[in-house]
Amino acid sequence: MSTSNSRIPYSVLDLAPVCEGSTPAQAFANALDLARNAESFGYNRFWLAEHHNMPGIASAATAVLIGHVAGGTSTIRVGSGGVMLPNHAPLQVAEQFGTLASLYPGRIDLGLGRAPGTDQPTARALRRYFDSADQFPADVTELLRYFAPAEPGQLVQAVPGAGIDVPVWLLGSSLFSATLAAQLGLPFAFASHFAPDAMDQALAVYHRDFRASRHLQNPYAILALNVIAADTDEEAKRLFTTAQQSFVNLRRGRPGLIPAPIDDIEAFWQPHEKIGVQNALACSVVGSPETVRAGIDAFIDRHRPDEIMIAANIYDHAARVKSYRIAAEAMAGARAA
Repeated sequence: MSTSNSRIPYSVLDLAPVCEGSTPAQAFANALDLARNAESFGYNRFWLAEHHNMPGIASAATAVLIGHVAGGTSTIRVGSGGVMLPNHAPLQVAEQFGTLASLYPGRIDLGLGRAPGTDQPTARALRRYFDSADQFPADVTELLRYFAPAEPGQLVQAVPGAGIDVPVWLLGSSLFSATLAAQLGLPFAFASHFAPDAMDQALAVYHRDFRASRHLQNPYAILALNVIAADTDEEAKRLFTTAQQSFVNLRRGRPGLIPAPIDDIEAFWQPHEKIGVQNALACSVVGSPETVRAGIDAFIDRHRPDEIMIAANIYDHAARVKSYRIAAEAMAGARAA
């Protein structure tokens, strides 16, 4: 566990957002541009997340998009935050990420989630079912075996994959994955950017129960944090209305393209919707460079993560890149301090 802000890496969580008036093709170009900028800003990782049947999220074919981003960058680690394992056969995931790690050695991460990342009709369309999540621990164990060196007489091998170093992370928003990550000796990432309720308890369980393994000797935990930065607090708050609208639309059962920011968010939502969004997005830092620096410092001081994964659902691509630059400068300031 970290004891000083100066040792905390910072990373990017991206969903390849498709904004109103845009296309998935543009979202992919934006993702690569953001990754290149993030690399120059000093970010450690660039993770993409699997979602299905979401018009505003273009990262459904996560492994394909990871290859696109890794191929267009040089040093930043690229990975999944995450691949929803109930949607896939472990062997296929091992082959995909074994391929990626062969193409981009030392730069690929495999983060695994237990949720299907979609609704029941879409899960059926994927030929998978929600009860597949019950097999998650066994599937993770099987997947880890495929990355181990192949043994003589082994009937099924991941080719490529066997003997290739692909760091496997467990992702979650509850105690389940925290407990499993601790038992298996794997690094853990908590989805505090949209489901922060169990964050402190999950971190405590993970550190308390962690068992050293061939994968990891000491516990390592990432916390996700929404950071929306601009020149002024007022401008950042306006940019933040994009994320706030997106959450309300999702709760209303009408997920769509990423909306443009609005001037009056109070006129958009109902009081109960406001409370729900405030709870879901409680781990957010929104404001000017000074506000963001203070907010990130306070978050790190309180929760002591080993790494920060920054999410920024911002409509305008240039404003999004700028927000990540300001966040990186804030983190670099913390490191210098």
